[in-house]
Amino acid sequence: MMSSPSNLLTKKLDEVVEFEREAVPEGKLKNSSSFWGMYAGEHTAGTEFVIGPLFVAHGASAGDMVLGLLIGNLFAVLSWAFITAPIATKARLTLYFQLEKITGKRLALIYNLVNALMFCFLAGSMIAVSATAVGIPFSLAMPSLTDLYPNSFGWIIAVMIVGSVTTLVAMFGYSQVARMAKYTAPWMILVFIAAAVSVLPDLGITKLSDFWPVANEKIWTGVPLQGQTKFSFFHVMFFAWFCNLAMHIGMSDLSILRYAKKWHYGFASSAGMFVGHYIAWIASGILYSLFLLESNNSMEFAPGPIAYRAAGLAGAICVIIAGWTTANPTIYRAGLALQAIMPSSKTWKVTMIIGLITTGAACFPALVMKLLDFVALYGLILMPMGAIIFADFWFLPKMQLKQNYAGFKKLTFSWPAAGSWIITLIISTFLPLDIFFKALPGWFLAVIIYTGMSFIQQKMMAKEI
Repeated sequence: MMSSPSNLLTKKLDEVVEFEREAVPEGKLKNSSSFWGMYAGEHTAGTEFVIGPLFVAHGASAGDMVLGLLIGNLFAVLSWAFITAPIATKARLTLYFQLEKITGKRLALIYNLVNALMFCFLAGSMIAVSATAVGIPFSLAMPSLTDLYPNSFGWIIAVMIVGSVTTLVAMFGYSQVARMAKYTAPWMILVFIAAAVSVLPDLGITKLSDFWPVANEKIWTGVPLQGQTKFSFFHVMFFAWFCNLAMHIGMSDLSILRYAKKWHYGFASSAGMFVGHYIAWIASGILYSLFLLESNNSMEFAPGPIAYRAAGLAGAICVIIAGWTTANPTIYRAGLALQAIMPSSKTWKVTMIIGLITTGAACFPALVMKLLDFVALYGLILMPMGAIIFADFWFLPKMQLKQNYAGFKKLTFSWPAAGSWIITLIISTFLPLDIFFKALPGWFLAVIIYTGMSFIQQKMMAKEI
């Protein structure tokens, strides 16, 4: 008797093994090409069509962009390579299982819920970006910078289509996520560059010497749009460094880099930072500045039509795929977070649930319009747990303290970890700094608090024995 297509699909998904509660075995480790492709694909993304224009809208100057992105992206690569990757390749555990051993199941459950929800919102913004391109053939009304809620039923349909495809790919596990990114990343990068170059004459740039004067006068003018705050060099630098804070010093990419054969594969993140974030943010800023000039500073904010204006059908398709390839690994991470709460459930089923939540969130344009602030906030919330993992892995053994103490003592709740998370967030909230700058002092604070509290806890429990 032949199996139905749905049964065959379920069987295929059930065969996906992601080693959620064990170290990745030697035979399942991946070569560097998987990581270069994934990072290039994930960070040459739909959100790049949002972030680059938002720098223009916030009045960053040309000098701030060039130098701020250079330094910020360099710090981001170093964070992946020297903070996240060494732990990932030594422990080879997901962030969620590693954290459970450190914090206990109850605290890990709270973190996983927060983490999964944050990832849902982030992936939702990427799906929304792709939806702006899907709606082009149907003359779909596009969201504006001030829109918070869906502006039409057609918008919801477009989001549902993109969200369904994205979720399906993520359900097949990391191998499929990495494969899709590896195949699409080179083409997307070329489209970003080609689209930006094609509109330079429309901005008055006909030779190389024209670029810098025009960049200062028409693209990154240093003057924010009405209602937008002013961005400085430090805003650009810290955002470039910390827009992926949750992934590197927040340790979420332990779940990805645990598959790496060597720790220095963490440098593969440079494909995303310098090809994706650097080039793509500059390219999308150029496209948006032309849109502003031609529309007399319209408040409409639609990456799909902007890319279509510059590169035609290729530009629209690039926006769709860019949002898709970024949402894929993000939904995958969120699925692992929720699966850690429900370990008896198949990862693909949990990922499907995450995909449904993400797609629902993507219907709200506010996720895109407030993306810079949201990314800074979600990184800040998740950051202390990354600092706790770092301190537990490196500092506690040097102080003759036990790593993974909650797991060792079979504790369900670690008060040093909980105290570090809560105290760090409270202090960071009241620091007289812009939200983009709070994470750096907060990370060091969390390391110090957790190390001190762990010393006290373990010495106290040793006396009780």
